Amino acid sequence: MKLTLGFSPCPNDTFIFDALIHHKIDTEGLEFDVCFHDVETLNQKAVNGELDITKLSFHAFAYVLNQYALLDAGSALGFGVGPLLISKNEYLANHPDNLAKDLRVGIPGKLTTANFLLGIAFPHLTEKQELVFSEIEQSLLDDKIDLGLIIHENRFTYQEKGLFKVMDLGNYWEKLTGCAIPLGGIVINRKIDLEVQHKVNRLIRKSVEFAFQNPKSGLDFIRQHAQEMEEEVMYKHIDLYVNKYSVDHGAEGRKAIDLLFSMAQEKGLIPKNDIQIYLG
Repeated sequence: MKLTLGFSPCPNDTFIFDALIHHKIDTEGLEFDVCFHDVETLNQKAVNGELDITKLSFHAFAYVLNQYALLDAGSALGFGVGPLLISKNEYLANHPDNLAKDLRVGIPGKLTTANFLLGIAFPHLTEKQELVFSEIEQSLLDDKIDLGLIIHENRFTYQEKGLFKVMDLGNYWEKLTGCAIPLGGIVINRKIDLEVQHKVNRLIRKSVEFAFQNPKSGLDFIRQHAQEMEEEVMYKHIDLYVNKYSVDHGAEGRKAIDLLFSMAQEKGLIPKNDIQIYLG
């Protein structure tokens, strides 16, 4: 049986899925047709129901609950891993409480969890431009935007380019809730046989566990997709986003996800829905 699988080329995802797609673990008769895309493209593919299994933002997941169920393995949750709001203007960085509503903000996609957090922290910032996440820093340097919402490896590089942090939205969430921030999860189409859904969850967990036990095993694969990132930065990225919640959400992870959904529904940022989030 072959299933379509989408995830990002970022080191955390390639680290997680390397063992699965390269048969370093027993895939129990399953094959995977893999595609790589940035997170907002994956979000849109999920909205269109194009993939059997895909990584997506938890924000986007709220719009596809009728089509997809959340797997317990493969997610990106954690402390100190949230998106950063940055600027070229040091004054703005030093005065985050005085951000004018007409400031232009570059975001990595309207359905990203980063954009959801921006809406919680700065609801008045509505002048948003959707950009590929890797283009946001340059857009700030070129004065095309006033603020940039960065994710992934850009949190390690923005200072080298003379940019300044306005707010760590992950820290904002942690202080507000005391929970890890849910960034992205792995979902599977509900039309797929339930037994196969659970098998996929089990295999992704095994793939993560294999990666933890053999952290250099997928180095060539990770480097191949890491946009010329230095090895040290790649593994900083992995250490930041791949953790115990990537093996299994556990009670803590589920609490954080449930809180994110309930808070977003209360604020009208996502539609209300009573569909079960997790695998049946």
